[in-house]
Amino acid sequence: QVQLVESGGGLVQAGGSLRLSCAASGSFFSINAMGWYRQAPVNGRELVAAITNYGSTNYAASVKGRFTISRDNAKNTVYLQMNSLRLEDTDVYYCNAKVSGHNYWGQGTQVTVSA
Repeated sequence: QVQLVESGGGLVQAGGSLRLSCAASGSFFSINAMGWYRQAPVNGRELVAAITNYGSTNYAASVKGRFTISRDNAKNTVYLQMNSLRLEDTDVYYCNAKVSGHNYWGQGTQVTVSA
């Protein structure tokens, strides 16, 4: 079992920055990949950014160049640095961890970008 605890969400003005953190705990040997998703209006959760345990990253087109995902394997923690935030980035952001073929989710953290 894996527990994910997110932090760092909040209210920020457009153009500002926020940093999300997600710490994993529980009984596991290693985490294959960690990432951040947000709730899409129609098709469920959509990928924002992901990083493997080797450091390979993947970003949604809408956040490339603005968001940076990083990971501290020793702390089982993933970070999402969000810069140049836009109104359309407002959403609930969910941390995800893939462990031994299973998906685990955090409880979500609200990010609100105001004009």
